Amino acid sequence: MVIKVYVASSSGSISVKKYQQAVVGFLEANRINFQEVDITMLEEQRLWMYRNIPRDKLPKKGNPLPPQIFNEDRYCGDYEDFFQSKENNTVFAFLGLSSQPNVKDSES
Repeated sequence: MVIKVYVASSSGSISVKKYQQAVVGFLEANRINFQEVDITMLEEQRLWMYRNIPRDKLPKKGNPLPPQIFNEDRYCGDYEDFFQSKENNTVFAFLGLSSQPNVKDSES
């Protein structure tokens, strides 16, 4: 299982950039295996992302903004969903992962 984070490397939006950095930074800090997919470079990936976001998660106007998070082909959510799961300490369930990766305890 690979977590896929759909991002836009050339976004002009400061908030989109911050949201993308927050998601990627959390995954890196927690040693969660993930793949960044840049929708500004790969048209077919952008279209795939748009097609696979549930209708109830699509904005009323315009296209969904990155970051959008998937576990393989299963939609997990957007930044707001990620943030809520982080606040509720349920990120691993949100991502569809069984548990936190094993990190060696330095006190052992």
